[in-house]
Amino acid sequence: MTEPLRVGIKLSQDAPIESYKAIWKIADEARFDHCWAMDHLASIGSIGDDRAIFDGWELLAAMAVATSHVRIGLLVTGITYRNPALLAKIATTVDHLSDGRLEFGIGAAWAANEHDMYGISGLDHRVGLFSEGLQVIRSLWTQERTNFDGRYYKMSNAIANPKPVQTPYPPIWIGASGPATLKLTARHADVWNASGGTVEKALAVSQQLDEACAAIGRDPREIRRSVQVPAGEDPGEIVDRVHAFAEAGFTEVIIILSGGNMPTNPDPVNTAAMLAEKVLPELRG
Repeated sequence: MTEPLRVGIKLSQDAPIESYKAIWKIADEARFDHCWAMDHLASIGSIGDDRAIFDGWELLAAMAVATSHVRIGLLVTGITYRNPALLAKIATTVDHLSDGRLEFGIGAAWAANEHDMYGISGLDHRVGLFSEGLQVIRSLWTQERTNFDGRYYKMSNAIANPKPVQTPYPPIWIGASGPATLKLTARHADVWNASGGTVEKALAVSQQLDEACAAIGRDPREIRRSVQVPAGEDPGEIVDRVHAFAEAGFTEVIIILSGGNMPTNPDPVNTAAMLAEKVLPELRG
């Protein structure tokens, strides 16, 4: 049986808080499948690191209360920013606030500028932190007590109550592209998020994920494939790009909205309204 196509929208950075609120409303009323923000401490990309950005998890908590239908998440939260016990607690809180609509996106973190300017350690050991952090979070979500004696994290008879609304826990989305993180994706993920690029590039990495699953005896079909694509001004062109990924087996497509820094797409709210009116119905059809 073919998996249905699920479509989300994402506003990440360089936008006033009113734009976030408006886009959450559009996503919920239009019945997009999911709505996303990101987890960074400073802005990223060619716009420079001094542009406006809000805390991802607090945006997500507000999104949980402001919406009723759409599923919500961060693509993706960085493991180096928070102790995994704190991250598990925050995520559980958002899952309860949303009545079980959280999609838990997580990655190993990568932005060197943030780690340098804030003195955050761990970037050189991010794969090890990621591996241990995933184990700790899953244990805290499912076990009455967690004991863990790792290289980076130690838990002693740790309690994490309440548990998430969703059982055994919210779906885990892992953003990964390298061999080490793909191995962790094969072991822990419900959904893999490709780093973008062309269909051909995403398919090549998807094949590597299949091989990582085979190495541990996991059926790769258990892991849904997701990708982020930038929004443009032409609805037909957006539909064609989404269809290309869907035909390649990607069942979760997130359309990224500009935060005002792209001259060709300066208004994320108007773009979201266009996607709801002209793109989502075509994709549903």
